[in-house]
Amino acid sequence: MIDAQLPPALAEAMRRAGYDAVHVAEFGMANAIDGVIWNEAISRSAVLVNKDRDFSLLRVAKSQGPIVLWVRVGNIDNRTLIRQLLGAMPQIVEAVARGEAVIEFVGG
Repeated sequence: MIDAQLPPALAEAMRRAGYDAVHVAEFGMANAIDGVIWNEAISRSAVLVNKDRDFSLLRVAKSQGPIVLWVRVGNIDNRTLIRQLLGAMPQIVEAVARGEAVIEFVGG
């Protein structure tokens, strides 16, 4: 589940690459507050993909919740973001399979 700070094109590119991905805008939550997005990720058993450090801190503080993929890439164009993230997906999938609570992706 991709949060609003990231482009909807990321979800589309991930789906084309064979990953189950949805952007919050696709189900009317582009302007939802963090708590609503958090609960939606839990209800969907989704990995929460976002650029917001707050979600990472929240996940570390709680014993349960969605896996958080914290995307730390700064200001880059969408095409570069998508290319970098898709390139890292095998390692990200492995981290999800291991059950890591917070996965930090630093592009570059």
